[in-house]
Amino acid sequence: MPANDPACTDTTPSAARGGPVGIALARVARMHRLAAGRRLRELDLYPGQEMMMMRLWDCGPVRQSELIQSLGLDASTVTKMLQRLEQCGHVRRGPDPADRRAVLVEATEEGRSLRAGVEGVWSDLEKVSLHGLDPADRAELARLLGLVADNLRAEAGESGDCPPPPRGC
Repeated sequence: MPANDPACTDTTPSAARGGPVGIALARVARMHRLAAGRRLRELDLYPGQEMMMMRLWDCGPVRQSELIQSLGLDASTVTKMLQRLEQCGHVRRGPDPADRRAVLVEATEEGRSLRAGVEGVWSDLEKVSLHGLDPADRAELARLLGLVADNLRAEAGESGDCPPPPRGC
């Protein structure tokens, strides 16, 4: 590997030197999450909670089980996220009128008011992340990352499609 390869630094663990792209992706994902977390804190959100809020903004009230499936997360993780969001007044949970055994989740007015801030966080993060890349490079990066995601989908135990959106979405 070339010495100037950004994935091959002294901080690359020796066991990861056989996967310079993988370690670079892991670093980018970590830095993106940290940068997003810093910005989301100003909105009283933790990283990942904004993705749940985006689903609720786009879909409206949805069963908790469908939200779990559409986010592709563990049920206990989603339950903990919902508890925190509910404590902050961003979401409301209650029985589904169509099936009282099911739990319906919806964004509150306060939760809906976060949308502009979250859109700003994602736009700002996009600008910071892609600074110095021209539009063609940005498009190529998105295309290549899409291919990498497709290649990893089966390894991650995911179907060929993205998780389905909740019903009614």
